[in-house]
Amino acid sequence: MTEKIIILDFGSQVTQLIGRRLRELGVFCEIHPFNKIPVLDASVKGVILSGSPCSVRDKNAPQVDLTGIKGHLPLLGICYGAQYLAHCFGGEVNGSLSREYGRAMLEVRQPDSPLLRGVSLRSQVWMSHGDTIAALPAGAEVIASTADVENAAYCFRGEDTYAVQFHPEVFHTTEGAKMLGNFALGICGCKGDWTSAAFIETTVAALREQIGDEKVILGLSGGVDSTVAAVLLHKAVGANLTCIFVNNGLLRKNEYEDVLASYKDMQLNVIGADAEEEFLSALAGAEEPEAKRKIIGAKFIEVFERYARTIENARWLAQGTIYPDVIESAGIEGIASKIKSHHNVGGLPEKMNLKIVEPLHMLFKDEVRRVGRALGIKEELIGRHPFPGPSLAIRILGEVTREKLRVLREADDIYIRGLRAYDCTALHLPSASDPRVEAKNLYDAIWQAGVILLPVRSVGVMGDERTYEHPVALRAVVSTDAMTADWFHFPYDFLADVSNEIINKVAGVNRVVYDISSKPPATIEWE
Repeated sequence: MTEKIIILDFGSQVTQLIGRRLRELGVFCEIHPFNKIPVLDASVKGVILSGSPCSVRDKNAPQVDLTGIKGHLPLLGICYGAQYLAHCFGGEVNGSLSREYGRAMLEVRQPDSPLLRGVSLRSQVWMSHGDTIAALPAGAEVIASTADVENAAYCFRGEDTYAVQFHPEVFHTTEGAKMLGNFALGICGCKGDWTSAAFIETTVAALREQIGDEKVILGLSGGVDSTVAAVLLHKAVGANLTCIFVNNGLLRKNEYEDVLASYKDMQLNVIGADAEEEFLSALAGAEEPEAKRKIIGAKFIEVFERYARTIENARWLAQGTIYPDVIESAGIEGIASKIKSHHNVGGLPEKMNLKIVEPLHMLFKDEVRRVGRALGIKEELIGRHPFPGPSLAIRILGEVTREKLRVLREADDIYIRGLRAYDCTALHLPSASDPRVEAKNLYDAIWQAGVILLPVRSVGVMGDERTYEHPVALRAVVSTDAMTADWFHFPYDFLADVSNEIINKVAGVNRVVYDISSKPPATIEWE
């Protein structure tokens, strides 16, 4: 039984970061909505209460029954969680002038506290709270303060219950990882032995038990998630797995052929479904982003189902769902709005009477990559940038045509090849797919990159002639999990060379611009 820590989510935008930090410590954790507490069996070593956009003083503030948790299991309240503990157990929380947002200096009052053991007496923390704890409950005592907030961190005497009004999970809390480690590895007693190898062993065994000798179908995209899911399933069920890779006619230059070739030596049973004509015909005349997405989604289900029905006695549909998909799909009613609906090929299970299996549904993207490396999957697949489900259709603003696809593919090919060819070792940049490793080229240093074809024309001069052709926009971002992203700061010589090559070699383009918008307020893709 895998030991774990349960995180109860009150709707904070950074709850996932708590999970990520624990996973980095080798501690498995699960995030659950505050109103859906799972069974607290012997595998649960501790509980964390997250932050929230709500105030504990609100009439409809989220509440959780801590019977059987507080005083029974190690408990850590973060921000709202800290205020909730104070409010519910006799303390006082109010909206005073002692509000804090941003950086603050934490002064440790009790350096021998198990939560603060080894933490500097003064260190930077990140605050984000409008309310403040004016008085602690009976039996609680201060363990750290800031200049403006006396009760920045406290504990309950005689039990393993701790609370902090700052966010130890964010990067700006310089010793936050140490505090979370003290809680998880020290107070909770977790071993910290949750590794990629351990995940593979337990997951393969669980898949064999779940699926037995029944047949499984998986939709391959060529991306990291579906590839790792396919290899895990193949280890579990062998020849009973069939993968289908659909060519929607919207892939990058030579991508359909290249992806199929890359799977040949992996012993995966892959069927190529070339449906380019069907997708492009269905998209004719569609200009709105949502209309294009719906057309592509419906056509994908139609094509996938047609090929899937050729596999007799298939009982399972496998998907490369990862943990952010699960969390975003769930949402918390009344607090955190649902970010997106799921599933990857929604509609198929109902139509074909298939059961869903999602071997990666508890992993973050960086963990998927680490598992992929542990499985021996080629780095060219593991290090691939994320690629949108609707493919190039949402990088062509407006109607999708064959001519626009030609222009975009050629420009994108020059851009991506340029990223791979540019030696950036002198820049000492971390690899986007594994920050512990230094990137050798710009492609490895970037989370996601692509070209967008704009639905306007610009005047130019090429040779002695006036031109009136398309501008294209280059996009490149750095991120951890795409929830937030910052634009990548390219060396000027790279931008100059790529712009020059695209304009000289791609007929129909006479201007190249670079998108320097971060997420938020922008998104990574333009549509």
